[in-house]
Amino acid sequence: MKVSSFQGPLGDRSVNVIPTKTTPVAANKRHSDFSPINSLWGATLEKNEGVSIAMTAVEDAIIVAGGLGARMLPASSAIAKESMPLVDIPALTHLVREAVNAGVKRVHIITSPKKDLSGFFRDNTHLSIHRKDIPEELISPFADVEYQVHIQHVPKGFGDALSCALHAISGPFLVLLGDNLLIEEHTPPSNYVASNACNLLVDAYLESGLPCVGLSTVQDPENYGVVVMSNNKIIEIVEKPPRESAPSNKVLCGRYLFTEDTLSLLEKYAYEEFGEMQSIAVQQHWIRNDGLVGVDLSNYQWYDSGSPLPWIKSQIDHALRREDFSDDLRKWLESRL
Repeated sequence: MKVSSFQGPLGDRSVNVIPTKTTPVAANKRHSDFSPINSLWGATLEKNEGVSIAMTAVEDAIIVAGGLGARMLPASSAIAKESMPLVDIPALTHLVREAVNAGVKRVHIITSPKKDLSGFFRDNTHLSIHRKDIPEELISPFADVEYQVHIQHVPKGFGDALSCALHAISGPFLVLLGDNLLIEEHTPPSNYVASNACNLLVDAYLESGLPCVGLSTVQDPENYGVVVMSNNKIIEIVEKPPRESAPSNKVLCGRYLFTEDTLSLLEKYAYEEFGEMQSIAVQQHWIRNDGLVGVDLSNYQWYDSGSPLPWIKSQIDHALRREDFSDDLRKWLESRL
């Protein structure tokens, strides 16, 4: 997904929150008695002239799924674009399982008032009788993780979407854009392997203690937020430069690990002054201070379900890489072409 689609105002917090704590297989009531994040990870960082600071595990993830999906109309008038599958597994299911695979305890879904994602939160395990070869976590993707649903009433962009959930988060958190998939293992549901992309960001954070962003290599950097690197740190972000003057072909690819100061920085770099560049201003603040780490995810296939042609290409590419579909699909494509 192009980064500009998700950069936007902080604005007023006009938010309804539906906090839900699930226990396997599913929750039977709604409440918000979440424990504070206070568990410690074994890793430490030496900072501030030798003072040892214990690093906490990353226990929260935000999945930004509040967009209207205008580019996917008319399909998105009937089904949320995050519900649309990559062949046979919905995009949102991939994202939840990626976050859980990275060790988070809570997943925060940012959605819009009229978007229906309820099918993901139901206990669907009764369906397993029809396909015993499919793991239950793909049929009920939230069964083994706490979740909270936050309503973004006005589509004010990436910054505002994050602010809808930040009051419920303490400590660092992952961010996954709802129509961006990063896939390394092209497996069928019966042999499903969750993406390891978020794990790499968590590893980078535990090593550095700094905010991190995922990066991918593209041929059309003019459509994205392009970065300039020095070693593993980002020293500049250039938003949608002309192709001939793009400083690199490394771009932001919809995976972030932001630190606890994010909310205060969104308030500092307010929309009234920075407009749609608000989230870039926050990242530039980190660049100017302790640093912003870039994590290369170019080995992952980057699939975008935000508009029709990239979505179609994603289906074909993923299916051609899957052992259960590749031979038949390749033969059919050859006959058609």
